Amino acid sequence: MAKIERIETSIIDIPTIRGHVLSMTTMMMQSIVLVRVKFADGSEGLGEGTSIGGLSYGAESPESIKLAIDAYIAPAIEGLEGNNINAVIDLVQKMVRGNPIARCAVETALWDGLARRLNVSVAQLFGGSVRTEMPVAWTLASGNSQTDITEALEMIAARRHNIFKLKIGKRAVKDDIAHVAAIKQAVGDKGSIRVDVNQAWNVADARWGLAGLQEIGVDLVEQPIRARYTQALKSLTDSYEIAVMADEALQGPEDAMHVAADRSADVFAVKIAQSGGLKRASEVIAIAQAANIGLYAGTMLEAGVGTAAALQLFSTIPTLEWGTELFGPLLFKEEILATPIAYHDFNVHLPDGPGLGVTVDPEKVEFYRRDRSKSLHVVGAKI
Repeated sequence: MAKIERIETSIIDIPTIRGHVLSMTTMMMQSIVLVRVKFADGSEGLGEGTSIGGLSYGAESPESIKLAIDAYIAPAIEGLEGNNINAVIDLVQKMVRGNPIARCAVETALWDGLARRLNVSVAQLFGGSVRTEMPVAWTLASGNSQTDITEALEMIAARRHNIFKLKIGKRAVKDDIAHVAAIKQAVGDKGSIRVDVNQAWNVADARWGLAGLQEIGVDLVEQPIRARYTQALKSLTDSYEIAVMADEALQGPEDAMHVAADRSADVFAVKIAQSGGLKRASEVIAIAQAANIGLYAGTMLEAGVGTAAALQLFSTIPTLEWGTELFGPLLFKEEILATPIAYHDFNVHLPDGPGLGVTVDPEKVEFYRRDRSKSLHVVGAKI
């Protein structure tokens, strides 16, 4: 028997390589909640819960994720059979309303533990991988046009990325379009340029914005208006040739069904954390497939564990029309995995091995734990 014996959580604060400028905040650090589920048979599984910019992006923060797990999820499921993940998912969803990132972190650790006990990958539990590499975008989010151009051209030359998503929405629409146009002109046909507005525009601004972005040759615009305005999102989708992608509007299968029923978007940005776990994310994917809506593997800027979990799921999807943005670990000054996820030839590569295919470096985790005093004994640590 592999009963759930205990669940351990810790907040890990990792500095970013540069300021990551979004419409709602500028990130200089990412905080993740690392989850370990320990089972009675001696096995364990890893999970990760990550939000963006504390509470500036959504309703969950690192602190609330940890609290939800420690105070509500863990007491409800400790002692349950760890192999019966469906039963655990169902119980947690009944007992803990909302909190999809916290639920995802624990569920990920359960899948990782089960797959390790079976000596297979998590992908195998979802039918098996059909790909071991996936196109991966890089977000240009310094806020400075020349800095972003230099960064994009360096990424292309190094064959690391040729898909670029620009974070806009903090400036006036005309200024944002000028910023994007400069980067588009510099990159030319060497890469795909896309933008993420993170809900910052009103509908009138969005009309001008999409028209301008379409004119300069941008391929896709992500969540230009508030998530709840799905009818307005549909009007934008219907009015322009540029692809419109739903992101924050997708908080699980119910939202996905609502957006798909009206075809309010051309593309779904599917995030395992935002969906509430790998199983619910797989249901969002199935709805998109049934509605002939394009798929894109989104990120909450997870570190290595969360990124590996998303890669395991998306490796099972035959067609990813818009690729992935599972670049999270590259945004941080320090890698907390023992063996980093591989990025080369414009692709991110599926980790090999049982479970998620990754393990953490215990010294790095210890160094960046919020509740432990930081010392300089970690070799090569960057602070």
